[in-house]
Amino acid sequence: MMTTMTNIEAARRIAAENHVLLSKESLHAFAEILTPHKFKKGERVLDAGDVCVSMLYIEKGMTRQFYYKYEKDLTEHIGYEGGVIICLESYFKQEPTRLMIETLEPTIAWEIPKKLVEGLAAKNIEIATLYRRFFEESLIESQIKADTLRFEPAHERYNKLLQLHPEILKRAPLVYIASLLQMTPETLSRVRSAGLNA
Repeated sequence: MMTTMTNIEAARRIAAENHVLLSKESLHAFAEILTPHKFKKGERVLDAGDVCVSMLYIEKGMTRQFYYKYEKDLTEHIGYEGGVIICLESYFKQEPTRLMIETLEPTIAWEIPKKLVEGLAAKNIEIATLYRRFFEESLIESQIKADTLRFEPAHERYNKLLQLHPEILKRAPLVYIASLLQMTPETLSRVRSAGLNA
């Protein structure tokens, strides 16, 4: 599986999806720090105990962030095309993460190294805006998820995911979707059936 994009195309797409217009000079500077990586299905991208030193923009494929609690495997986040994956606490503190990231499909992702993008952002306002936008998107997504889990019943959690991320429901294994929505696979099956019969 080859990447279909050049560094410039990847930089342009990342900026566009985050609603930031980069000048030609900024675009080239940003493109220079990007590195494409290919992962097989089921490959570990980040392991517990690793330090998250980069964020990854997904060109193609699907990943999940997960952790273990009482020996149970719990899904925290599922990312796919156009998403940026990052373990925020480890990234900011540069400390080992408790979260793991693995691929659910063969995946192409562009690495955006922390040191290099922060160096660019320190001297380029356009890159600084783009860099800030990554975290805004990530934090908004986390807040929506937290509020959904806190306040909404199972069928509304499912409908919110269907509305915001239909690709996850089409492509991710049911056991991970159930875990993401903090419900059992049986509850998820019931909710799906009720939705289909509605």
